[in-house]
Amino acid sequence: MLETGTKAPDFSLPDQNGVVHTLKEYAGKKIILYFYPKDNTPGCTKQACGFSERQPQFKEKGAIVIGISKDSVASHKRFEEKYGLDFTLLADPELEAIKAYDVWQEKKLYGKVSMGVVRTTYLIDEEGIIVKALDKVKAADNPEQMLKELE
Repeated sequence: MLETGTKAPDFSLPDQNGVVHTLKEYAGKKIILYFYPKDNTPGCTKQACGFSERQPQFKEKGAIVIGISKDSVASHKRFEEKYGLDFTLLADPELEAIKAYDVWQEKKLYGKVSMGVVRTTYLIDEEGIIVKALDKVKAADNPEQMLKELE
């Protein structure tokens, strides 16, 4: 996980519609950048729906929500449509941003060790500096937790 006070690494990734986004294009805005393991899994769905339901409050506080996983553009599109998600999902199958933000780590599940995305959320300020970094976040609680961080 990257430290608070450091410059957030830039990225260039396609969203669920195939439009490429970079971090630089969001300069001047607060960004909630969250990394999650996989579309359409129970925890990731709760987290995404929580962020989507709270979109009006995030917008009111001047914050943009962006989710990143290693799923494909097509997978993100299906995920967005199935749950009516109202924010940007970026596809990172090459692990460009995932590795740059240090969320590709060893994970243990039922005693089996594998590499994967550790659920992590960053709050990035208007100058592109990481002001909050939370790892191993609880999917269902994360959207509300991030709203409080913006107060």
